[in-house]
Amino acid sequence: MTTATALALADATAIAECKATIAAGSRSFALASRLLPARARDHAAMVYAWCRAVDDAVDLAPPGEAAQALAGERAELDAIYRGAPARVSSRAFAAVVRARAVPEAYPAALLDGMAMDVAGARYHTVEDLFTYAYRVAGVVGLTMCHVLGVRDDDALVPAVHLGVAMQLTNVCRDVAEDWARDRLYLPDEVLARHGAAGLAGDLGRPLPASAQPAVRATVLELLALADRYYRSARAGHRALPWRASAGVRAAGRIYRAIGTVLVRRGGDALAGRAVVGSAAKLGHVAAAAGATLASAPSIAWQRLRGRTPRVPTRVLELAHVPRL
Repeated sequence: MTTATALALADATAIAECKATIAAGSRSFALASRLLPARARDHAAMVYAWCRAVDDAVDLAPPGEAAQALAGERAELDAIYRGAPARVSSRAFAAVVRARAVPEAYPAALLDGMAMDVAGARYHTVEDLFTYAYRVAGVVGLTMCHVLGVRDDDALVPAVHLGVAMQLTNVCRDVAEDWARDRLYLPDEVLARHGAAGLAGDLGRPLPASAQPAVRATVLELLALADRYYRSARAGHRALPWRASAGVRAAGRIYRAIGTVLVRRGGDALAGRAVVGSAAKLGHVAAAAGATLASAPSIAWQRLRGRTPRVPTRVLELAHVPRL
C-alpha cells in the first residue's frame, strides 16, 4: 500500500467516525447537513465531532478533574494548530483548519466558554449569558463561515447571531437538566424582574415551586430574545452558496421550532424535554429548501457580479458583535 493510499484510507476512516458522531449526537444537525455539498458536509461533521469531543471531555470528567480535562483540551488545540493532535476528531478538525483557514481564536473562545462551566460561572445579566453563548455557539457559526464560504464578510454577524439564538434556545430547553447538574444559565436580572431573585442560591436543592412561575416567564423572555437573533441571522443567508444556505436555514428553522414548543407550553421547561418530531423536521428542511430556491435569482445575480463564495478575510471578536 502506498503512503498516499494509506493517508486516503485514514482520512476516510476519520470522516466516517465524525459522521457517526454527528448522527448520534444531533439528529437535527445531521438532517440539515444533508443539504450541504459533499465536501462541506464532511467538514461540518468534522467540526461537530471536535466540538462534541471537547464538550464530553470536560463535562464527563470525573469529579474534581474537569479543570485538568480542560487543560488537556487546550494542549490538544495547540497541537491542532502547531503539532500532532492525538485524538481522531482533533486530527480531522486540524484538516479542516488547514483547508479552510479557521482562525485559532474561534476554537480557543469555545474552550473559554467551557472554562466558564468549569468555574461554575454565575449569569447575573443578559450580557453575561451573551458572552457564554458567543463562546460556545457563536464561534461555531463563525467557523462554519470558513467551512461553507461566504460572499461577504458582513455575513459573519448573522452567523454569530444564529449561534447565539440556538444557544438561548438550548438554555431554555435544558433548565431542568442543567439544574440537576447544579447549573443555572437563566440571568439573575431577568429572574429577579419576574420575582425569583437569588434563585442561584438554591442550586444543589430541588427547584423551589415558588420560583417556577418566574422561571417560566424568564424562559419566555429569553425565547423572545432568541427570536430577534434568529431574524437577524436571516440576513446572512444570501451570502452563502445556495446549498449551504439551505442547510443553514434548515438548522435554524428546526432549532427555532424547539422554542415554539416551549412557548406553546407557556415557557414550562420543567414538563419534559421539548422536542421537534421527525415529520416536522422534514417539513422544516423542505421549507428551507423552498425558501432558498425562491432566492436563487438574487444569488445568481451576486455570482454574475463576481461575488463568489470565499473564506472570510477577518476575525470577528465578541466586542464587535452587535447585541439586539
